Amino acid sequence: MTSGLTESISERLRGDRVIWVVVFLLVLTSTVSVYSASATLAWKAGGDSVSVLVRHLFQLAVGIGAMWAIHNFRFAWFSRLSQLGIHISLALLLMALLVGAEVNDAKRWVDVAGFRFQPSDMAKVALVAYVARMLDRNRLFLHDWSKGVQPIVLYIAATCGLILPADFSTAALLAVVCFLLMVIGGVSTRNLLITVGIGGGLALLVVALGAAAPGLFPRFGTWVARTIGFLGGEGGSDSTQIDFALQAIHEGGLLPQGPGSGVSRNAMPVAYADMIYAFIIEEWGLLVGGFGLVLLYLILFSRAIRVGTRCQRPFGSLLAIGLGLMLTFQAMVNMGVAVNLLPMTGQPLPLVSMGGTSILFTCAALGMILSVSRSLDDPDAAAPIDEPEGPRHARPLQPRQAHG
Repeated sequence: MTSGLTESISERLRGDRVIWVVVFLLVLTSTVSVYSASATLAWKAGGDSVSVLVRHLFQLAVGIGAMWAIHNFRFAWFSRLSQLGIHISLALLLMALLVGAEVNDAKRWVDVAGFRFQPSDMAKVALVAYVARMLDRNRLFLHDWSKGVQPIVLYIAATCGLILPADFSTAALLAVVCFLLMVIGGVSTRNLLITVGIGGGLALLVVALGAAAPGLFPRFGTWVARTIGFLGGEGGSDSTQIDFALQAIHEGGLLPQGPGSGVSRNAMPVAYADMIYAFIIEEWGLLVGGFGLVLLYLILFSRAIRVGTRCQRPFGSLLAIGLGLMLTFQAMVNMGVAVNLLPMTGQPLPLVSMGGTSILFTCAALGMILSVSRSLDDPDAAAPIDEPEGPRHARPLQPRQAHG
């Protein structure tokens, strides 16, 4: 009976088994840690210590369900869907800027059908998928700026530009991931340098506008204060939160103390969200909680790279690598903030921090990676939906040729 159950689960959870195991361990870590971090606060707020946990479990269930459904699709569908996804994302980002709900001087949220939704989470996945599509379809013209590269850069600039006023860290992270994807995808050195020049020029323009007209970028003062405070060792306006996180890490020591042992949850803001990594170290120690989580994300990254390098189709290869980069960079930024290696960003820890929109689109990204991995052993899963111009089986991970 046990063997039959194992086979049934194996048939349903296809693709890279190591990724599935990492997902299971991250979800387990999230469940235990969110409950431990939120139980006391939930009890004080409404007399129900499990109310936050129940909401979090629902969000995880929806996310895992979406991941399972997505991984059953042929990954070629995501190329087509990325066209729809990126344009919907741009519309929602614009809507958030104009009429979005304002929280902490940032308009990051829109209300859709009674649900509060953060468009930047959708935009991250949609843009990476769309850049992978464009690099695939334009792969014969990546030495030509106007034909092959300019359309890609325009979408990156538009998406990151709409995210930037409310969320600098997400815009910067997404721009870096997309640039690396362009490097991997074979864009010529000349066009990469042009892209860097344009990006640098736009960054200087944002700084100049932020200093001259603060109303254009309400968060500009916050970015500057955080950066100056971090570089000066003062922590800026977020010093209290960082101090609580560092104290939690200090109290955790090297070895686990177990769930429920942490005391920082009673004082540290959003211990179950942005600062959950510090709280996990407090309860599970540096060796298990700290290094263990880093190891899980590195394993996830290595498997995504493995899937990408083994995939014979350029779009699937770039999609898996790009999404793997995005999730891993986000995790490292979150953990870097918690240990005071980086200034405060507000990036959640993928699949661990509480947050419905973040969990949903993290799971969507993982589902896409699993869909690509499923195609490695299933020819039907690798069958194309539409074919781009150019060689049908061209590999994107070949040495780039220098073009003038």
